[in-house]
Amino acid sequence: MRRRVLTASLAVLLLAAAAPRADIRTSRKDAALLREKVATITAHGEKAVKQPRKTILTENEVNSYLVYDAKEQLPVGVVDPWLSAVGPGRVSGRAVVDLDAVRKARNATSLLDPMNYLFGRLPVTATGTLKTANGVGRFELESASVGSVPIPKMLLQEIISYYSRTKENPSGLSLDDPFALPARIREIQVERGQAIIVQ
Repeated sequence: MRRRVLTASLAVLLLAAAAPRADIRTSRKDAALLREKVATITAHGEKAVKQPRKTILTENEVNSYLVYDAKEQLPVGVVDPWLSAVGPGRVSGRAVVDLDAVRKARNATSLLDPMNYLFGRLPVTATGTLKTANGVGRFELESASVGSVPIPKMLLQEIISYYSRTKENPSGLSLDDPFALPARIREIQVERGQAIIVQ
């Protein structure tokens, strides 16, 4: 169970919350390859090793894992996630999200509240920069949209907060908060189509 959570966490951290690209094809073989790589990363992280280790994870592997293995790890109301390493440090993520659940869980403050106008299950996309160093990561949002309509960071934050709530963290995750990288990962270098894990 811990390994499955780490796998999902790595996928999200690497290639953060993606407009699908036509050149990516998913396969059970790539999903299995990601599981093997995460097992190796986890094992390496449990040892006090001075020798640095690099592991390359590709978009195909991460998205194959999301298609074939991660469904039960996703929050109810989030389906069809797709992640992309856009270029140096830049990541993009897309998922179809049940916005009715988010809207019903909060008290609208006015008729002009943008959440009042978001209904049903729609694709939510976010693009930004993933910065990591010394075992800590931070995501800097560049743009977000629901369907084809751009949305402000505040609205994306409400969606993320709702779907990332836990008993330990009832407010959910914050886009602005730095986060510790798991398994003694020191850095994640994002390049087009892949991420390099440095332990």
